[in-house]
Amino acid sequence: MDVRRRSSLKQAATKGKTMAEDQYNDQIFNKATDKKVVDTVVPLPMGISNGVFFTVFFSVVYFLLIRWREKIRTSTPLHVVTMSEMAAIVLFVASFIYLLGFFGMSFVQATPYSDDEEEELEVDETEMVRKEDTRTTPCGAALDCESDVVVKQVVKKELVFVPTDTTTVTEEDEEIIKSVVSGKTPSYSLETKLGDCKRAAFIRRVALERITGKSLDGLPLEGLDYESILGQCCEMPVGYVQIPVGVCGPMLLNGKEFSVPMATTEGCLVASTNRGFKAIYASGGATAILLKDGMTRAPVVRFGTAKRAADLKFFLEEPLNFDTLASVFNKSSRFGRLQKIQCAIAGKNLYIRFTCSTGDAMGMNMVSKGVQNVLEYLQADFPDMDVIGISGNYCSDKKPAAVNWIEGRGKSVVCEAIIKEDVVKKVLKTNVASLVELNMLKNLTGSAMAGALGGFNAHASNIVSAVYLATGQDPAQNIESSHCITMMEAVNDGKDLHVSVTMPSIEVGTVGGGTQLASQAACLNLLGVKGANRESPGTNARQLAKVVAGSVLAGELSLLSAIAAGQLVNSHMKYNRSQKDLTTKA
Repeated sequence: MDVRRRSSLKQAATKGKTMAEDQYNDQIFNKATDKKVVDTVVPLPMGISNGVFFTVFFSVVYFLLIRWREKIRTSTPLHVVTMSEMAAIVLFVASFIYLLGFFGMSFVQATPYSDDEEEELEVDETEMVRKEDTRTTPCGAALDCESDVVVKQVVKKELVFVPTDTTTVTEEDEEIIKSVVSGKTPSYSLETKLGDCKRAAFIRRVALERITGKSLDGLPLEGLDYESILGQCCEMPVGYVQIPVGVCGPMLLNGKEFSVPMATTEGCLVASTNRGFKAIYASGGATAILLKDGMTRAPVVRFGTAKRAADLKFFLEEPLNFDTLASVFNKSSRFGRLQKIQCAIAGKNLYIRFTCSTGDAMGMNMVSKGVQNVLEYLQADFPDMDVIGISGNYCSDKKPAAVNWIEGRGKSVVCEAIIKEDVVKKVLKTNVASLVELNMLKNLTGSAMAGALGGFNAHASNIVSAVYLATGQDPAQNIESSHCITMMEAVNDGKDLHVSVTMPSIEVGTVGGGTQLASQAACLNLLGVKGANRESPGTNARQLAKVVAGSVLAGELSLLSAIAAGQLVNSHMKYNRSQKDLTTKA
């Protein structure tokens, strides 16, 4: 009897503790947001109400299924319903909402504990934590998980730091911080609960310092519009990283001048690219040509046999079916227009690579929605088709892939220039023959020896990354966007140098994602490609791709010249090594 009594008391205490924590959490945020909430919830007779709604739910489901089967047998339209069927549908919806609310949202509350009882439960909880020997890492805030043991161990340390921000912690903020540290308030829910994104970032930041025992001094908090990144750029922010932005140019491209912003922490990169621009400008400028413009997405579907997979492949590649598929695809967007479909089979699995235009957006979401529409349409004619994933890596996104190198993805651009002999000698400090030989042995032969995939260049990714960071592009797409082959050839009887870069998969956009952030939007504005081009959709994104290719051309030209002239090491010692004593006390 004693054992059973102790067990029941333990269960009651655990239940009471959870209710007390919920009540405490609600009190904190009601106080912090100056909202008065009156608790009018009355305990419900759970057994009776749950039994009634369970009975009603399954009864109406059974009734509707019977009626549905009868209509199918008698060829009666499903949308024609009788009064009894309408009543059953209403009861189904009502019982479903009740059951979903009770089991999914836990809004039914019991009588709250008094303050004395809550303190006793906290004491019991502390004693339980002291007996716990395990040490684990706190749960990721992106997951809705709870770990009382871990959080309470952190609280026991009572590590208090002076906030790295100059803002004074108010009493309301202090209560919320303690709630986050204790684990009663999930860090990821602060923006929703507070309605103030900057305040949420500050509270999360201070709580993180107390939990980890590490200072975030040096990571700035002020100066960023946290409302602009909510639900779009970053979750659970605690500040932002500063990356210097340099500007180089002017770049003379297709008869127009551009000042190119580059965000980087690598010394010498901006200076080197700027020298390349100077050489190109002095030689009459560069020319960039857009070859293709189409973003891709390739779902993978599976059939019972390879023959059925081949049937769908033939159907998709039949020219007579393209217009129908395109009309289904194009419903997803005003700018997304299906261009082609390319298929590849692996056994009974079919990979379908859709290519479409995306206006001034980079377009991954746009093409994904169109693909989803087509897959739903195909399901009617191919009911045995099993969609394994909306992306089957045949796209291919954020990975080096031969399909991008050969077929292209995003914007395919070739950029060229003829550098005069005197410019090669005076600006680049080398000669044409040395550059041609170095390019062949390094960028072509050397890359082939290394088994490079799309990496037949000196450092295209350096320039691509810097321009991408400055203009709000997806940094991870630097991988395929840096696919580049650099060619150099002596022309005009060997006096001048013809240099070109061919880049088949530059993935850029001027709307969406990071392009709407203030700093990145300013850099796009500097290039004259901010936002969407209303007169000719897609023009701004295509121009940005040409700017990227032109910048890569300048970077390749300058770096190869430095290597050919033996200046690479000396330049990096001068521009890429700090002269300050950065030694700090441990």
